[in-house]
Amino acid sequence: MKRASILLLSHLTRQKPKTLTPLLSRNYLSSNTTNTPSYYSLHSPTNNLKSCTKTNGLIIKPHQSQSNPSRNSGTLVETTPQISSRQKKIKERSQIEEAFESAATVEGMLEAFKDMEACFDERELGLALLKVGLKLDQQGEDPEKALTFATRALKVLDIGDDKPSFLVAMTLQLMGSVSYSLKRFNDSLGYLNRAKRILGRLEEEGTTSVEDIRPVLHAVLLELSNVKTAMGRREEAIDNLKKCLEIKEMTMDRGSKELGVANRELAEAYVAVLNFNEALPFGLKALDIHKSGLGDYSVEVAYDRKLLGVIYSGLEEHDKALEQNVLSQKVLKSWGLRSELLHAEIDAANMQIALGKYDEAINTLKGVVQQTEKDGGTRALVFISMAKALCHLEKIADAKRCLEIACGILDKKETASPVEVAEAYSEIAMLYENMNEFETAISLLKRTQSMLEKLPQEQHSEGSVSARIGWLLLLTGKVTQAIPYLESAAEMLKESFGSKHFGIGYVYNNLGAAYLELDRPQSAAQMFAVAKDIMDAALGPHHADSIEAYQNLSKAYSAMGR
Repeated sequence: MKRASILLLSHLTRQKPKTLTPLLSRNYLSSNTTNTPSYYSLHSPTNNLKSCTKTNGLIIKPHQSQSNPSRNSGTLVETTPQISSRQKKIKERSQIEEAFESAATVEGMLEAFKDMEACFDERELGLALLKVGLKLDQQGEDPEKALTFATRALKVLDIGDDKPSFLVAMTLQLMGSVSYSLKRFNDSLGYLNRAKRILGRLEEEGTTSVEDIRPVLHAVLLELSNVKTAMGRREEAIDNLKKCLEIKEMTMDRGSKELGVANRELAEAYVAVLNFNEALPFGLKALDIHKSGLGDYSVEVAYDRKLLGVIYSGLEEHDKALEQNVLSQKVLKSWGLRSELLHAEIDAANMQIALGKYDEAINTLKGVVQQTEKDGGTRALVFISMAKALCHLEKIADAKRCLEIACGILDKKETASPVEVAEAYSEIAMLYENMNEFETAISLLKRTQSMLEKLPQEQHSEGSVSARIGWLLLLTGKVTQAIPYLESAAEMLKESFGSKHFGIGYVYNNLGAAYLELDRPQSAAQMFAVAKDIMDAALGPHHADSIEAYQNLSKAYSAMGR
C-alpha cells in the first residue's frame, strides 16, 4: 500500500475552509492488490486530489504584521525603504518554508527541512514533521526514519490536554502504518486504537466535520484490519473491513468500481475463515456492481466470478462453481491473462473432480501441464490435482508418482514462497491420508507446521495443521502425543476465528475422544460439552455433527457412571 496523497497542509492552520482536505497517509485514499485484498479511493477517480504548492501556514506561529513601505512625497526619487532585522527574518523563514513545500522529492524535502530546523523552534514544526513522515511512509524505503519524524510530530501536536485532536489522530494513524511495515504489530495496534478513539470523540462532539473524519477513520480501520490479519486475528479483522465498507458506501457512488472491489475484498476475508455463507452475498454484490458499471467482459468481473467459484465450491454447489469458472476463463482469455487463466483451469479441474468427472479433470490438467514451466509452482499444483483425480480412480501408484513430482518442485520454493508451499504440502498430506499413508501425512504436516509457525499472519493455518496432526496421531493410537497438538490447535483457532467457529468444535470433539481413550471420562465430558455448545451455535442442534457431539457427551457420562 505505497500510493499516497499528501495534500493541502496549509488548510490545517488557515481559517476554517469550506472543506478540510485531510493530510493523507498510505491507506486514506489508497489502492492495493495483494493476496490479501485491494483498497481503492474513497473519492471518485475523476476527482483526483492535487498536491498544493504552498503551505501558507505550515509552520504554527503567532500572528505577525508587516508595515507597508512608505513613499517620500517630497521628492520625485523613490527611496528604498529600510528593512528591519525582524522583517528580514520573517522573509527568510517564509522562503525556507516555501522551499520545503515546493520540494518534489524526499531528498529535497529532507534538505529543506534541515534549514527549517535551524530557523524554527521544534514546537513550530509539528505539521512539517508530519508531512515528512507521510512522504517517507509513501516511499516505503526507510520506515524507521518515517517513525522518527512521526514520533517527533506527535510530541509537538499532542499537547497533553484531554481535548481530542484531529492532527493527533492523523499522526497516530501514520505511526500505526509505519509500525505495521516494521512488523511491530502490538505497537501498531496501540497507535491505531488510540486514533480510532480520538476520531470517535471528534465525531460525537461535532468539532470536526464528518467529511473530514471519514477518510482518516477509513485509513485507521483498514490498517487495523491489516494488523489483526497479520496477528492471526481474522474474525476481528473482518469487523474492521465491514466498517471500511460502510464508510465507502456512504461516500461513493453505488455503481463505482471501487465499491465493487471493497465488496469482493470482504467476501475474500470471509472465505479465508471458511465462512462461505457470509461471503456469498458480498461476492454477488461485487459481481452485480462490476457488471453494471464495466460490462460482462471486464477483468473485475472475471475476478468476481473466480471468487464466486471458490465460494460455491465451499458451499458444495459444484455445478454453480464450474459455471462461474467457465465464464471467468472466457474473460481472462480475451484479456490475455495467461497466468490467471492457468490457475482458473486448475480450479476447473478440481471442480470436475468434486462432481465425479475424473477423466474430464485429467484431460483438463494434461492441457494445462503443457503450458507450465518445468520447475514452476503452477506445475506442482497441476500434479497435486492430477493425483487427486487418480486417487478417486484408485490408481494409487500413479497418484504417488504425481505427488513425488510436486514435492520435488515445492522443496525448492519453501524459502521464496512459504505460504503457497505450506498450503500445497497440506493438500498433499490430505491425499496421503486418503491413501492411508498416515505416517507420511503426519511427517509432511509437521514440516508444514514448522514453516507456518514463523508466519504470525498464518496462525489460522497453523492451528488447522496442528488439529490435523492431532487427529492423525489419535487415529494411529498415539493418544498422549495427540493431546498437545489438539490443545494448541484449539487456542490458535479460537484466537483466529472466535470461540464459536465450527472448526473449533471438531477439535474439542477430538480432545474428548482422546481423554476418553485415556480413561479420563470427566475431562472427556468437559470437552464434549464444549464441542456440543459450539456445534449447536455454528451448525444448529439438528446437524449431524451436533448430534454426534451430544452422543459422545452421553458416552462420557456413561463412563462416569451417571
